[in-house]
Amino acid sequence: MTARAATGRSRPELITDAALALLVERGMRGLTHRAVDERAGLPQGSTSNYARTRQALLEATVRRLAEREAAVLALNEIPAPSAGLDGTVGALALALHRHLTHHRELLVARYELGLEATRRPELREFYDATGRHRFREPLNALMAAAGSREPERHALSLVAWCEGLMFSCATGSYHSSVPSEEELRKGFIELLRGMLGTPGAGASAHMGWR
Repeated sequence: MTARAATGRSRPELITDAALALLVERGMRGLTHRAVDERAGLPQGSTSNYARTRQALLEATVRRLAEREAAVLALNEIPAPSAGLDGTVGALALALHRHLTHHRELLVARYELGLEATRRPELREFYDATGRHRFREPLNALMAAAGSREPERHALSLVAWCEGLMFSCATGSYHSSVPSEEELRKGFIELLRGMLGTPGAGASAHMGWR
């Protein structure tokens, strides 16, 4: 039975998932075409046929990482703030908790790729464009729908708070004490309330803050 048949994944997915696993296990130096073939259980040369250059392999890996993180965070499934921000906050807390408790390896891989992007201008452009499409634009839209008058600035604050938590819990001093879903929910409420206003004032007054 082939690796593809055994996992149900396409060959590109097998290759890029193997690349992500190598980044977690060995770091950027361990990411080679040959190592990906071995990790994926594919014949030698398979990765080179799919992504002939290192840049092509890195771009494909960034794309796959974004797909997998988007599936974990499920931003497209977050309820609209117009239905009440309690639902939005609950969905954000659930998604972040899921990422921190079951998908830390994706965070480690992202840090490896982000650091590599600082040294490769051509990867930086691709990395940023992928993140903008998958995450920044949806969050900007979410903040605008929540009543923010400065959605891009507020989205940045939201991302910075989440990223700080993810880094601390994935690779920092809080790696053994991940906040509970309820603690994350309280954090989101405090953050968003501070940005959007307290109950009884502004946009939050008619969106169900509690």
